[in-house]
Order: sequence, then C-alpha cells, then structure tokens
Amino acid sequence: MLPSNKPQQDALTEPVIQNGVCYVLFAYDAARSINLDEAERQIQEMTKRETIKHKRRAPSYFEYQPPPLRIMHEIEPVNLGRYRIDSSVDLIAYDFGAVAVVYRIPLQGSIEKLLQLSQELYDNDFLLTDSRLRADQLLKGMGHSVSDAGIANVVEDYVIYHVESFVPSLDLNALISTKAQWIAKILRAEEQPLSSQEVEDALAAKMSFGLDDLTIVDWNAALIVDREGDDIRAVLEFANVELLEMRYLDQKLDRALDRAYEALSRRSWNLLRIFGYYSADLRRVAELQVDNALLFEGVNNTLKLLGDQYLARVYALANRRFHIGEWDTSILRKLQTLESIYEKISDQATNRRMEILEWVIIFLIAASILLELIRYRP
Repeated sequence: MLPSNKPQQDALTEPVIQNGVCYVLFAYDAARSINLDEAERQIQEMTKRETIKHKRRAPSYFEYQPPPLRIMHEIEPVNLGRYRIDSSVDLIAYDFGAVAVVYRIPLQGSIEKLLQLSQELYDNDFLLTDSRLRADQLLKGMGHSVSDAGIANVVEDYVIYHVESFVPSLDLNALISTKAQWIAKILRAEEQPLSSQEVEDALAAKMSFGLDDLTIVDWNAALIVDREGDDIRAVLEFANVELLEMRYLDQKLDRALDRAYEALSRRSWNLLRIFGYYSADLRRVAELQVDNALLFEGVNNTLKLLGDQYLARVYALANRRFHIGEWDTSILRKLQTLESIYEKISDQATNRRMEILEWVIIFLIAASILLELIRYRP
C-alpha cells in the first residue's frame, strides 16, 4: 500500500503558483523624440510618470531621466488558451521616441502549465497586431508633442513570468534542480525536451538578493520569483526597449552608410553641380551623424543604475543576455565610419575646389598674357 500511495502524496505536495502575473511586452520605435510633459497634457485620460519602487535601500537619484509616461487603457479581456489577458494594458512612452505595450495575464496553477502559455505567446499574431495598433493610437493622441511620428517595422517582444508566491512555499534551489527542464522549456517556448547543455544555458543568467527570491533572465523570456519584484521587472522592460533601439539604430546606420558611400563615390565636374552636391552631401551626412548619435546617447543615458548595486547587476545580466554590449560596439564602429566618410567627402570637396581655383588662376594668367600680347601687337 505504501508504494502505491507515494505518488499521490508527492502530487499533493507539488508546489503550485498561488499568485503571479505574466507580462507580455512589445517595444516599438515610434518617433524621433517625444516631449513627455506636453504629451501628458495632450492625453485626456489617467496617466502617471514611471518611477521605480525600491524594496532595497537605494539613493533617491536612482530614477529615469526623464521619467517615461505610462498610460493605462481598459480593454476587453481576451482568452489565450487556458489563460485570459487582463482587462487593462499599459503603454509606456520614452522621450527618445520608443513606445512599449505591456499586457498582463494572471497566473495560477502548476509550473508545467506555463509551457502551453509560452507557446501561445511565441510569435502571437493577435498580440503583435493589437500592440502595433495601440502604439499608433497613442501617437495620434499625443498630437504635436511627437516629432516625426511613424512606427518602424522593427519590434522587440519579451515575456516576464512574475511569480509572487507558491503553495506550499519551497526552497528555490530545489525548484531549479527539480524543474530545470520545465523552466528552460518555458523560457525558450520549446515543447520538445532540451539537452542538458541547452538547459544549462537557459538557466545560466540567474541571481538572487535573498533566500526567497530568484531572477532568471533568458533571451526570449525571464522568470522572477519575488513577492514584490516591480523594480526588477522595470529594469527588464527598459533593457528590452534598449535592445529594440539598438537594433533599429543599427539598421538606420546601415542605410546611412549606403547613402554616404553613394555620395562619396559620386563624380561630377560641372562647377555648379560640384558645389551643390558637396554642400548637400556634407549636410546630409552630418544630419545622419547627429540623429543617430543623439538617439544612441538618449537611450544609454535614460536609466541611471549606479545607485542600486543589485539592480545594476540585474541590468548587467540582461545586458549580457541581450548582447547589448555587442550592439553598442557595432553602432559605435558604424558612427566612426560615418564620421570618416564625412571627413573624406569634406576633403574631396576641398581638393576639387582647390583644383578649380588652380585652373581659374591658370586661366587668368593666360588671359593676362594674351591681353598683353594683343595690346602690343604691331
């Protein structure tokens, strides 16, 4: 009898999620810049400026600079498999032109059931279309506070599983050891069993502040086990937006380099066309440099994490997982290449003008000699 009752006892003691929320994020580049103060006045609905709640001791200057604008929209609840999307969606606008759309899905039940949810969320066409529509509506509601509005084709989605409590409570180290395969499959939205190397890689970026909290960051999703955890989630939300802007900026620089190379390789000896082309090319390349450099600096200087060491470590963990450092290196290299092209076009323009001036001088000397010959002709 005892062997037959043991599986039943294990099933009864299997920990389940008592309270939790799944946050589904979609980030878009929507404008060159957004005047958040003016946008807040434009939008005629409940708004609040985003700040980070601190459960850990941190100095008061640890904040967004400037704080993004968060707008809450009421929506009709939507079924997603066995789960249901909450009746509200958050839209977050950043001053450097990004907009994030965040959906909430209440969580309860066993960890294994999250695998079905993760597969439903992976490349979900409904949420992708709906989020883009809501971001576009937000831009229209902000009116003239938005500069050069237009949603780019690049989108960055991310999922955060935030578990507030388990029943019964459990040791999180035991959770990792016994549910490693399930957690890895949930984070990567994979139905088939994963190899030990893949499981190890999926769970490699993890950290804890205390004995009762855990954060695992992967490239497709993150798992937070914490009774609060809003500060960690806010950092991951911004890291996802930063990844979007790095990807978008990298694409913009590719197009800018193509146009700059085209300007550099253009040949013309028409006097008016030479001066017109070079001035226009230099102005265009300079504008590309300034626009891309401002976006790069705006994204990197928005969130200051030096005041809270734990959150700084969380951000560094997400940074490594998203390879933002590699994106930064690529973007800086392309900005330097753009600067080099600008200098070459400027040098080319200077050389052409010097050549023209030399020919003008030669022509004037020849003309003066000719005039003297004509003057003294018998």
